[in-house]
Amino acid sequence: MPLPPHDHAIAVRYQQASAEIRALQRQCYTLATLRLRDAVAKAGGGQGLAVLSDIDETILDNSAVMALAMHQDGMFESAETWKLWEREGNPHLLPGAAEFFALANELGVTIFYVSDRFQENKLATIATLSQLGLPQVHAGHVLLFGPPKAERRAAVERNHRIILQLGDTLHDFHEAFAGAELVDQHRLTDDHSDRFGQDWIVFPNAAHGTWMKAELKPWQRP
Repeated sequence: MPLPPHDHAIAVRYQQASAEIRALQRQCYTLATLRLRDAVAKAGGGQGLAVLSDIDETILDNSAVMALAMHQDGMFESAETWKLWEREGNPHLLPGAAEFFALANELGVTIFYVSDRFQENKLATIATLSQLGLPQVHAGHVLLFGPPKAERRAAVERNHRIILQLGDTLHDFHEAFAGAELVDQHRLTDDHSDRFGQDWIVFPNAAHGTWMKAELKPWQRP
């Protein structure tokens, strides 16, 4: 069932209006920068290394279309809404994104943009990323919806060593999270606890996730 409008309003307001979300996003890119520099230094250069990044709510802020969609019943879940946004929307970069990807490019690291944006809008996505000044925005580096993300990651690994992954949902990082029940996501998060903050950098996104329909567990007063 769709979420009540109030639930979406709180989530989108946090994504768009809170100073905390900007602080967290910048904090993610600060940590990613430290990990990037360290990995390149240990490898003796960026050749053969790769960074994989999701796009939406990891590089781009789409809260404007979320704010539109939450006011119209069913639009938040409508693929057509998101397809139109991909073609004609005007997202902006998250704080720290421009500097991080410019540095990765400068260090000689290959960048892959791995997203479940629609393949039919690939040219529009490339145009958006290019207009925002991101580097290495070539067709072969923008890997959109089609094969599962695990397959796209595996394709990158055939010729590169992935040193860093950025994303806002856990299936951005490992195939085990894709389609997993919430309880299993928690278990898997514990199983992979050594990756978070190291080569996996998770960005906050209050407006999307299987957890949004989870039952709350209130305090049982004595």
